[in-house]
Amino acid sequence: MISRLWRTIALLILSLALAACSSGGFGTSLFGPKKSALDAPGVDLRADGADNLEVGHRLVASGQYELAIRSFNRAAIDRGTVDAEILSGLGTANLGLGRLGQAETLLRRAVERDATQPEIWNNLGVVLMERGKNADATQVFRKAFALDNGESVSIRDNLRLALEKTENSGTFSDNLNEYKLVRRGSADYLIRSGL
Repeated sequence: MISRLWRTIALLILSLALAACSSGGFGTSLFGPKKSALDAPGVDLRADGADNLEVGHRLVASGQYELAIRSFNRAAIDRGTVDAEILSGLGTANLGLGRLGQAETLLRRAVERDATQPEIWNNLGVVLMERGKNADATQVFRKAFALDNGESVSIRDNLRLALEKTENSGTFSDNLNEYKLVRRGSADYLIRSGL
């Protein structure tokens, strides 16, 4: 019986020694495994989360429209209200998905909430052009251009394209169908015909 006990103890010591020699090892601390250079950093639970509105704009810029809609919806929940910027973002994402009716409705609601933003007027004009409402779109682009004081190249180009398309309604070329959506800040979104 004693020899069996010594064999068990020897086997236990041998297995512990082999485990210590393995690549995982025991670590150098009694309080947890040792850290390697390849371990991922921990999560800072006290840090602020990403701004869902900004994430939505970035997703639109990258063409991820469904994810952008989710992000704009989360931004509305975070803010506790659906303001003009969120409505504009939702409208822009729906335009990217080819949902022109929903995009127009959302952008018109955004204009009702804040009629001073040329970006929203511009994006509404793009939707109207895509829907074939050229005369309405031209008026909307003029409003956007006036609110912007002619400073935005994208809005000016959209107005020019809309005027050319309206004047040459039967003989316009395909390159006139490249309208630029504008968001607050520095980013422009390019929307082409045939989404």
